Amino acid sequence: MTSRFTELAIDCAEPHALARFWCAVLDYQVQDDGDDDGDVVTIGPAADGGEQVPGPVPPTLTFARVPEGKAAKNRLHLDLSPSDVDQDDEVRRVLALGARHADVGQTGDESWVCLADPEGNEFCVLAGRRP
Repeated sequence: MTSRFTELAIDCAEPHALARFWCAVLDYQVQDDGDDDGDVVTIGPAADGGEQVPGPVPPTLTFARVPEGKAAKNRLHLDLSPSDVDQDDEVRRVLALGARHADVGQTGDESWVCLADPEGNEFCVLAGRRP
């Protein structure tokens, strides 16, 4: 028996704001607002008329409010592979949505671009399927 990766939990200060950013980046939608306090928001792929999409289901992202702020470089991050534009166009699009460039010790020779979401969580935009 094996397990399947279905959800990534992300601690944050503003779950709804971060969920809106990632919905715009990934073309996801809010699937669950969690509780009345708005302390947990889950986003995932948009439903396609209620039908199961063939192939593996992409994981959902769950944003949970925590009192402490981000203190160091993430040890886990998302890699994005542009699906219908080149890397430069995707970087420009994501920056316009509220991301910013992040320095995590790059040399300048990488094939990926390191960015951070509005709360400082690093992620990379890849040039192709493999970094």
